[in-house]
Amino acid sequence: MLFLLSACGLTVNQMKPQQTLTVNQQFQKQLTPIPTVPAYRCGAWASQNMPNAYGSLLIYARLTKASAIGFAGVLAQAVVHFESGDVSLDEQAISDMSGYVTFYLYLAGRQPSLVPATVDVTFNTQGGLTTCTAFFTPQ
Repeated sequence: MLFLLSACGLTVNQMKPQQTLTVNQQFQKQLTPIPTVPAYRCGAWASQNMPNAYGSLLIYARLTKASAIGFAGVLAQAVVHFESGDVSLDEQAISDMSGYVTFYLYLAGRQPSLVPATVDVTFNTQGGLTTCTAFFTPQ
């Protein structure tokens, strides 16, 4: 009886050997080098993620050196990317002693409800331009 039960059992498949992988010695020379840390970094954000379509909000940005210390006295400009086109904010800001700038944005219904918009803040640094982006979605 045990013989019949074992004859009806599952069949075990043999494992097949896998191919041997060989890594070419030139492999590491093909890798791209580790990127250098940029001299300046920035981050930007909106005071409200979902403002009223006819309301206003603040756009904040901060410029830091590679050491994460705020960088003061740098001119910044902001451009809003609405669905209908880009709008440069008239004011120019200069970063404070901690590297922060603030821009006031009046939406005036220029962005459709529930359609995201972005704002690029560009700092005119000694090494060129450093840009960061904030976003918001009107209600």
